[in-house]
Amino acid sequence: MAKTAHSLYFLGFFICFIVSFSCVKGKTWCVAQVGAPKDRLNAFINEVCPHLACGPIRRGGKCFEPDNAYNHGSYALNLNYRFNGQCDLSFATLAVTDPSFLGCHYP
Repeated sequence: MAKTAHSLYFLGFFICFIVSFSCVKGKTWCVAQVGAPKDRLNAFINEVCPHLACGPIRRGGKCFEPDNAYNHGSYALNLNYRFNGQCDLSFATLAVTDPSFLGCHYP
């Protein structure tokens, strides 16, 4: 039993170290929470995109597809996070894995 507890302690420490190291290196992204309200995400997009470079989520942009509030909102949330340092945790979350996919690159 003591050996198992020691192994779990080490595993927990290792996971915390990896997550902390990722955050310290600035490798975090602000993305929409799963189940975030579409109307709130759309309102956020409409609020920040006139001031930030949201071209990739516009029709024809590299991040337009899939065309839904969750993906577009995540891109806009991350842009705001990069430029203003803010991630509204009431409907967004910080991620330690890069949400970029295919030709869509999250800054």
